[in-house]
Amino acid sequence: MPKNIVNPEFLPVLAKMPSFDGLSDRSLPEVREIFLTAIRLMEGRPLPDVDTREEYIPGLNKAPDVRVLVYSPRKAIPNAPAMVYIHGGGLISGHPEVDDPKCQILASRLGMHIFSVDYRLAPEVKYPGAIEDCYAVLKWMNENAARLGINRDKVVVAGESAGGGLSAALALMVRDRGEYKLACQILIYPMLDDRTATKHNPAPAFGEYVWTRSANKYAWQCYLGDEAGGDKTPVYAAAGRATNLAGLPPAFIGVGSMDLFLCEDLDYASRLMAAGVSVEVFVVPGAYHVFDMFVPDAALSKRFMEAYCDVIRRTLEI
Repeated sequence: MPKNIVNPEFLPVLAKMPSFDGLSDRSLPEVREIFLTAIRLMEGRPLPDVDTREEYIPGLNKAPDVRVLVYSPRKAIPNAPAMVYIHGGGLISGHPEVDDPKCQILASRLGMHIFSVDYRLAPEVKYPGAIEDCYAVLKWMNENAARLGINRDKVVVAGESAGGGLSAALALMVRDRGEYKLACQILIYPMLDDRTATKHNPAPAFGEYVWTRSANKYAWQCYLGDEAGGDKTPVYAAAGRATNLAGLPPAFIGVGSMDLFLCEDLDYASRLMAAGVSVEVFVVPGAYHVFDMFVPDAALSKRFMEAYCDVIRRTLEI
């Protein structure tokens, strides 16, 4: 695909963007190091009105404690809304620090407590490790709501890429178990379906940059093993496999027009709508995967973030 199809706002940084093409067990340590480098490049100054702390909360089913970074507005109202935030990285890399600037902004702008989950990664820990860690955090938040100063009726789940997929899976799990509530789900270019690149290939225009077909195939195989792309993938592993979407919380689904996940995200959005779920869709023209993380000051990146912040405000009435 010619690079001139990339939105001009996102073109200059493209040459510096890492490509995850050819991912393998051998190159995975290097990819994880790229995330550390990305953190150093994106580090911003701490916002003066947001406090950050670290918590360790009990894992499910005797799993190790889950590390959580908590972002709290210094002037948070009593019984404030809260968000479970889930980082990206293809289920095989990443950690909460990569989203530190974003989580600070969300805490400040929305007056919410943000709980960013350091879930276990594949291939060291396969499914259901990551989703169970996310559910453990939601459980802990609800059980400690009074101490944490949060409103259990105004809890949002949000995440980007793999974290968006985990957010969708968490919404399904919460609906099915009936123990807690989610007010809405913010799915930022979510990784929803293990069949993309393992069984189905979208048009060549999608996934040429950054997160490619080969990277996606490798990541799903790390998470699911030889079952990736087959007929037995659980819906809590890949939310795109779910056939019953009724009763899920309102959703925002945002994705770039050049993202590998465009087709699976739009399919999920249309099926949510058909199931009677309120959905707002935002397709960013000329945008590749994680465009907003690397060009956060671009006008389209700002509009994108404001769009999902507005969904949260309207849904929670804040």
